[in-house]
Amino acid sequence: MPDFGINEMQEMQRMLQNKYQDKWEPICPETGKNKMLWMIGEIGEVIDIVKKNGGAKASSDNKLRKELIEELADVLMYYNDILLCYNISSEELKSIYVEKFQKNMKRW
Repeated sequence: MPDFGINEMQEMQRMLQNKYQDKWEPICPETGKNKMLWMIGEIGEVIDIVKKNGGAKASSDNKLRKELIEELADVLMYYNDILLCYNISSEELKSIYVEKFQKNMKRW
């Protein structure tokens, strides 16, 4: 099975944005902040699942695991919307991610 990457996720987000363009905020820098706030809300839902059930149960109980993954998918959807709002390509993200990784590898 091939990896599921940023480019594929962003294409799917573009499709969603096109489908709901009359109902949702546009993808542009001015709405990036709102997308971040929505993403934080979704992160809160992820935290609630783990907080209420514990990490071991959230990852092993099939029903809870599905809920956990669905909420993480919501986080990724908003994350990709944010990348689209600020016109950040997967190549640009990778370059900066690798730089940050290398910096962190030398920290301690």
